[in-house]
Amino acid sequence: MYKAPVEEIAFTLKHVAGMGEAISEGFFGDIGDDLVDAILSEAGRFATEEVAPLADIGDRQGARLEGGEVRLPDGWRDLYRNWIAGGWNGLTAPEAFGGQALPHMLNVAALEMWNSGSMAFALAPTLTMGAIEAVSTHGSAALKEKYLARMVSGEWTGTMNLTEPHAGSDLGVLKARAERRDDGSYRLFGQKIFITWGEHDAADNIIHLVLARLPDAPAGTRGISLFLVPKFLVNDDGSLGPRNDLFCHSLEHKLGIHGSPTCTMIYGDGRFGDEKGAVGWLVGEENKGLACMFTMMNNARLAVGMQGVAICEAATQKAIAYARERTQGRAPGWTGAGMSPIVEHPDVARMLATMKALTQGARAISYACAHAIDMSHRAGETSRHWQERAALLTPIAKSFSTDAGVDVASLGIQVHGGMGFIEETGAARYLRDARIAPIYEGTNGIQAIDLVTRKLPLSGGDQVRGFIAELRTIADRIRHSNLDGFGQTAARIDAAIADLDATTAWLLKMLADGRTAEALAGATPYQRLFGLTLTGCYLAKGAVAESADGAGEGRIALCRFAAENLLAESAALRDRVVNGAESLAAARILLA
Repeated sequence: MYKAPVEEIAFTLKHVAGMGEAISEGFFGDIGDDLVDAILSEAGRFATEEVAPLADIGDRQGARLEGGEVRLPDGWRDLYRNWIAGGWNGLTAPEAFGGQALPHMLNVAALEMWNSGSMAFALAPTLTMGAIEAVSTHGSAALKEKYLARMVSGEWTGTMNLTEPHAGSDLGVLKARAERRDDGSYRLFGQKIFITWGEHDAADNIIHLVLARLPDAPAGTRGISLFLVPKFLVNDDGSLGPRNDLFCHSLEHKLGIHGSPTCTMIYGDGRFGDEKGAVGWLVGEENKGLACMFTMMNNARLAVGMQGVAICEAATQKAIAYARERTQGRAPGWTGAGMSPIVEHPDVARMLATMKALTQGARAISYACAHAIDMSHRAGETSRHWQERAALLTPIAKSFSTDAGVDVASLGIQVHGGMGFIEETGAARYLRDARIAPIYEGTNGIQAIDLVTRKLPLSGGDQVRGFIAELRTIADRIRHSNLDGFGQTAARIDAAIADLDATTAWLLKMLADGRTAEALAGATPYQRLFGLTLTGCYLAKGAVAESADGAGEGRIALCRFAAENLLAESAALRDRVVNGAESLAAARILLA
C-alpha cells in the first residue's frame, strides 16, 4: 500500500528545488517551515489513508454511464466531498474567491501525493485548478464573480474541451462553432472527445471551457475563441438553474485510469432547453481563445509531469516491498538459511536503484519548475528571468517525468516477475495508468518541438546557457566537498553537462541557419539528455545538502549510482541529436 513520502518531498522542496532559499529571502511572506510541514503532512495522510485505499476499486469498477448519467466508482463521490471539505482545491487560488494563494510548489507537492494515491481520482482537481487559473486570468469580472468561488471551493469542477475526432494536436481545424446572441451570450454546437471528468456525480455543477469558432472567424488557430459553458445555468443569485444543452454521449474504454470518466461531449443538439445550442460566455477576446487556453494547458503540463512523478513513487514503493519479501535462489554472498530475498540479487538491486533515481530526479525537475513559476510572480525585477526559466523547464518536467513514469512502472512489473503481469498484485495498474501521461496535454514529441524551437532561443539563447552554467557549479560542489562515497560522480556530471552544452549550441546554430528539420530530428533525444543531466545534478545537490548536516550516505550512494550508471547515456544522446538527422531523412523512404 502506498505511503506518502512526506519527508522526501519536503527535503526536495526545501533543499533541492529552491523553496528554502525563497522562504529565507522573504519571497513567500510569512510562510515558514512549520506551515509547509503541516500542509504536507496532512496532504500525505489524506492521500495515504483516504485516496489510496479506493484506487483499486476505481480501477476495477471504472466510471459508468447509466441512463445518460455518469456514476463514479463506489466511494469516490464521498471521497471527493471529503477532499473539498479539506480545502485542498484552493491552495493556490486567489484569496478574493476563497483560495489560499499559497506557493505553487506546495500545490504540485500535494498533487504528487493525490496522484500516487489514485491518478484517476486526482485528474478531477487537476482540471479544475487549470480552469480556475484560466478564468481568473482571462475571464470578465462578471464571470469571476459568478463562477470562481464555487470552483475554488471544489463544489463545481472544471474541464478543458479542445479535442475533436479530426482535431487533435492541430486545433486549427476544429469545427465546433459558436453563435452570438443579443444578450452577450453565445450558443455552442459541436462534439468534443477525450474530455476528462466531463460528466460525473461528485459535484453540483461542471464548468466546461470550450474552444469553438465564430462564423466570421479567421481560418486556423487565429480564429479560435474560448467559452465558459456550465452544465447547469447559474441564476443571478448563484443558485442553479435549468440544464444546459450539453451531455455526455459516451465514455471511452481506456487502457488505464478507469475511474476517471473520459467523455465524448455533445453541445447544442436540442436535448435540453427551449432552443438548440449550449449557452456559453466568452472568456477573453473573440478569436484569441487559444492564448487563453494555453494558460490552462501550461498549468496542466506541469500537473501531468507530477502524474509521472507520482506513478514513479508508487510503483517504486510497491516493487521494493515485494523484493524484500519475495525469496528466490541464493544471491551472491547470501549467508542466511534457505533462499534469499530477491532484493539481494544484483540485477534486481540495479532495477530498484534505477527506479529510485528516476523518481527523485523527476520530482526535483518538476519541483524546480514550480519554483520558477512561483518566483516569476514574486521576484520583482528578476521576474522575466524566472518566467523564462519556467518556460524552459515546463516541457522537460512534463516529458521526462512522464517517460520516467512509464519506464519505472515497467521496471516495477519486471521486479515482480510473472506476478507483475497478474492484475491482482496491482503492479500492472501503474503501467496502464502511466501510459496516457506522455500523450495528453501535448505529446512528449510536441514538448520536444516546443523545447527546441521556442524555449532554447529565449533571450537569444542566454537563458539556457545561463542555466547550464548554474549546473556546472553543482559538480564543483561535489569536487570540493571532501565527502567520501561520490566515486566518479563529479566527472560523470561534468561529462553530461558538456554533452548538454555542446548539443544545445548545435541546435541553436541549426535554428539560426534555418535548418529546423535537422534540429527537430533530434528534439526528443535532446529532451531526454536535458532531463538525465538535470537528474544527475539535482541528486548531487541533494546529497551535498544533506551531507552538510552530517547525514546523506544514502543520497550520496543514489547520486553515485545515477552518475555512473545512467549519465553515460548522455554521449549517445548527443550523437543521436548531432548525427542522426541524415539517417532519419534516408529512412523515411521506408515509411512512404
